[in-house]
Amino acid sequence: MFLFSGSPSQKKVGVMDFKELLNKAGKGLMVRTDSRKVQEGECFVAMPGTAVRGIDYIPAALDNGAQFIIAPKTARDEVAPVVEDRAQVVYHENPAIALGELARAHFHLPDREVKLVGITGTNGKTTTTYIIEHLLAASGLKVGVLGTVSYRWPGFEIEATLTTPDCWMIHELIYNMKKADVDIVLMEVSSHALEQYRVAGLDFAAGIFTNLTQDHLDYHGEMETYFEAKAKLFKDYPLENKANVINYNDPHGRQLLKECPDSIGYGIGDTAIVRQEVGNREMVQGRIVSMDGKGIELESTYKGKSWTIHSPLIGEFNAMNIMAAQAVCFQLGLNCKHMRASSEFPGVPGRLERVVNDKGLDIFVDFAHTSDALESVQQTLKALDFKRLITLFGCGGDRDRTKRPLMGEAVARYADVAVMTSDNPRSEDPERIMDDIRPGLKGVDKIIEHPDRRTAIEMAVREMRTGDVLLIAGRGHEPRQTIKTGKIPFLDKDVTAEVIKEVYS
Repeated sequence: MFLFSGSPSQKKVGVMDFKELLNKAGKGLMVRTDSRKVQEGECFVAMPGTAVRGIDYIPAALDNGAQFIIAPKTARDEVAPVVEDRAQVVYHENPAIALGELARAHFHLPDREVKLVGITGTNGKTTTTYIIEHLLAASGLKVGVLGTVSYRWPGFEIEATLTTPDCWMIHELIYNMKKADVDIVLMEVSSHALEQYRVAGLDFAAGIFTNLTQDHLDYHGEMETYFEAKAKLFKDYPLENKANVINYNDPHGRQLLKECPDSIGYGIGDTAIVRQEVGNREMVQGRIVSMDGKGIELESTYKGKSWTIHSPLIGEFNAMNIMAAQAVCFQLGLNCKHMRASSEFPGVPGRLERVVNDKGLDIFVDFAHTSDALESVQQTLKALDFKRLITLFGCGGDRDRTKRPLMGEAVARYADVAVMTSDNPRSEDPERIMDDIRPGLKGVDKIIEHPDRRTAIEMAVREMRTGDVLLIAGRGHEPRQTIKTGKIPFLDKDVTAEVIKEVYS
């Protein structure tokens, strides 16, 4: 990855103007938020925090050679005696916003015509991002992605550490994408990232709101606060001609449509009632023609034109993800002919991902590792035309033991056959984890148990009859399983494909 490196200049002290610091950032000044990484002549931003205060690390940054300090205005009396004659300091209303502006200047992003699309919402961000990436790439555009699974563009990919990385890293990644001639950057934007100003300094050409359900209330406190955090993407990051694409089937989406007059709605079902509530907005309207275990037939209408696609994705929620992707792609210059590429989209790694095989077996891998997620994905499968649902699952070791019987209860509510095995047991004995799960499985017609995940997958495949569906839950796209001895290669999709060959050889 490319990094500018600024050279130390003659040391000055005292309060400085932020514009002067922006100018230095544009000429290569390196900016840090970790005092341990500060080097001679660099800038340290004392970020606001909930558990720790950035200003408490100013002395360490100064000891490491920081020449410039950014601190909150409210802490001026506390910071001034610490800095004294050791560095120049900027007192800013919000150091997190200052960091974004410094990163913007450092990487010269406004000069590079970055077209950035932000996707936010409780569910569907990852799948929607993948579908948009597929449609844009199929139209000949070069796409970069900052998402939950990975940060990637053609020729480069690293595993994601956060849904939305820190502010400086975002700007650096986008800079490198532009060096690689990326046309459009897609970014999953979490509510935490918006609340913490991790996307400060960025201009979004388009924003997508997928939905809002209860989540992260340990952080946001209540649903309205959670919604307001999501809404920041549409209200606080204005750009001329910005396209706000919003789910009209979601109550909070309709509220956002009312609050953003220039927004575009998308969803499934008639828009007449929606228009009465939100006003006369452009709408990309969908209708599910048919839906079964093999996929979705989806008809869409926009500006008087209609088209139909056949997608191998399953479930109404995936129909919504397709609608969101189509709606934003229209705003990015694609037309209804480009939407046909949706039919060729195979799915997202670990998100109800179909295990392709030539035996006619309906097997899906999913990341569901909480009782709510497990319940949701099983509901989707039970609503389709399968005879029996076989659910293979486990629980992670060294984690909350109280959720283990709840996972069992979620499986018991929907599965005809439960296959209990290990997930990522870590330092725990898989058998003991299974003992914790077992009380929740009361009432299941048939239970299969084995602590070795590969053996359990084989047992589940052998259990399948014509018309059955097998859900392999818990690990999704994870390429390695964590056990007592460390991490071993274990991608559920690949292991299952190997097992199918062995069983039917």
